[in-house]
Amino acid sequence: MSDTQPQSSQAMTVYLQPGRFIDADDPRVIAFTDQHSVNGESEVAAAVRLYLAVRDEVVYDPYRVGPDPRYFRASDCLTTGSGFCIPKAALLAACARVIGIPARVGYADVRNHLSTKKLDELIGGNVYAWHSYTDLYLERKWVKATPAFNKQLCERFGVHVLAFDGRHDSLLQAYNTAGDRHMEYVRQRGVFKDVPYESILADFEAHYPRWLHHRADLDDALFGHQGNV
Repeated sequence: MSDTQPQSSQAMTVYLQPGRFIDADDPRVIAFTDQHSVNGESEVAAAVRLYLAVRDEVVYDPYRVGPDPRYFRASDCLTTGSGFCIPKAALLAACARVIGIPARVGYADVRNHLSTKKLDELIGGNVYAWHSYTDLYLERKWVKATPAFNKQLCERFGVHVLAFDGRHDSLLQAYNTAGDRHMEYVRQRGVFKDVPYESILADFEAHYPRWLHHRADLDDALFGHQGNV
């Protein structure tokens, strides 16, 4: 079940603690956060800076998906320098927690009207369950940020680069630069303090088995053979 909005500072602490997938205590995440932080800046400015870093320095790759937890964890997408929306949202949440900004991850099912034929065939359609964004607690309210599509990818496919100002929700682009329909939100799944890996995996196994398993062991050389848990 998704988390409800906390009513006290004590309840808010759960959104500051490291998680299994939002691993804010991982040295790689801490180093990445420190690299993109400026002493004395406001929380909003820091959140925007981290959003841009995750959006553009970790390349969006819808093919980097697999059943192992490593495909869903914040620190692991730093290792590869790429990932799909779930680990990228987890990474932004982890970075925010490092500097004391409460953060959680949210999910929705979306329809991509402009997805490629290759990806549609692999998915079995153009609806993607469990698309992820980051929910950041800034200036006493939750604000949505979506760091999935890097700037270079957007420019390549003629899509507006998604901005985030730390004060307004930043959700996927409804239309591309030509005015064609792009992303459509079809179902909200709620917000969570950590990636609900087991629920996501069960749905991916049921609905997207080819997509989930297409990589086989291609990444073992990069990750090692230990099978992170």
